[in-house]
Amino acid sequence: MNSLSRTWGPLKSLSRSAGYIIKRNVSSTEEYQRQGEIFAYEQKKQTESVGRIEKIEVRYEGQPENCIFTMNKNISTPYDCAKHLGDKFRDRSAVALLDGKTLWHMHKPLPNSCTLELLHYHIQNPSAVNKVFWRTCSFLLGAVASDAFKTNIGLHLHSFPSPSVKSGSFIYDIQLDLENWQPTKPELKVLSLEFIKLCQKELPIECLDVDKDMALEIFKNNPHKTEQIPDIAAHNGEKVTLFKVGPHIDISRGPMLPNTNHVGRVTVTNILKLDTDIKGAPVYRFQGVALPKFITLNHFAYGLIEERGRILNSGRIPGDYDSLNEDNSFLAHASQ
Repeated sequence: MNSLSRTWGPLKSLSRSAGYIIKRNVSSTEEYQRQGEIFAYEQKKQTESVGRIEKIEVRYEGQPENCIFTMNKNISTPYDCAKHLGDKFRDRSAVALLDGKTLWHMHKPLPNSCTLELLHYHIQNPSAVNKVFWRTCSFLLGAVASDAFKTNIGLHLHSFPSPSVKSGSFIYDIQLDLENWQPTKPELKVLSLEFIKLCQKELPIECLDVDKDMALEIFKNNPHKTEQIPDIAAHNGEKVTLFKVGPHIDISRGPMLPNTNHVGRVTVTNILKLDTDIKGAPVYRFQGVALPKFITLNHFAYGLIEERGRILNSGRIPGDYDSLNEDNSFLAHASQ
């Protein structure tokens, strides 16, 4: 195999040759279908379990004026409230803030009466929104990578740390059956284009709270997720929070953005092999930078952001004996 085919071999969009010969145990299409069926079953079950509809009072605070919505308990979401305010407020809202202290996913049903604020990218202190944006980009990067490689490349998503905008990039750590892979600029460009295509599909990002056993069943073919789930559940009332975009499902503390169309410019800036004690194939750190579509930046300034995003992100490097002890609930206090 010549150097060109070895370099361009792993990615679906770049290679016509067989490339590497390692086979996955389950094809990505079959795995997506299996996971999706379980997710849909549980989602329907939870919806049907609501029973008699009860009304709650949601006191909205913000533009164009404060008002009160009468909504359905455990059915209505902040997104439903935003629709009553009009398309502008619905489309720009990144995350909800309940009772002035708790961030809440826009598509997560409201369990009780509350005050509601809809946070967007131009509020006075956007730090919470920035973290939601960065977290969502990591989640989407995992979705892009899961579908970008040829099926003969063994791939297992490991995890991504809590978002830190100051780090210079969002990341996802992924185990790949590739030794000493150094992606080329064309390969990074292809991954960036796949990321953009995913966002342009304007897919809603769903969320669901499931019990530990169901989470283990969904991720039974991912050794890293199955190892992490018991610890995650133990710190979250034996529940695990899942997010879904298209066919892709992952675990995260949340909240996320409500839709992929919030992401504007995006670049997969680098992929670096990590020095870890995780057994098996090497673990690579996928890194990227992005801007919300509601924020514009000139080409030169964005280029500086891309340059910084190529430097190895200093986020926690996963290890075989780590205890993943991140908050895995839908709730994330605004101060975090």
